[in-house]
Amino acid sequence: MNLEPYIGTLAGLLTTIAVLPQIYKAITTKKVNDVSPFMYVILCCGVGLWTVYGIMKSDWPIILTNGISFIFNSIMLIILLTQHKE
Repeated sequence: MNLEPYIGTLAGLLTTIAVLPQIYKAITTKKVNDVSPFMYVILCCGVGLWTVYGIMKSDWPIILTNGISFIFNSIMLIILLTQHKE
């Protein structure tokens, strides 16, 4: 049994949804004082480049997981940049 596609899919899924708890917490508490926006800038650049790489290789799992991850991390970055820091 070839586990490679299952491991790759699970890894992509977990890294894609990893930011969702942070987004939820930022929206519900409206507190983002201790979250680094620079980390999300770097992360967006990284997953953006992974998406481009996936496009270049025509690798749909890489394209989808990193494209969605780019969207989620961009949402968090927008929250960080627009949220009033108290």
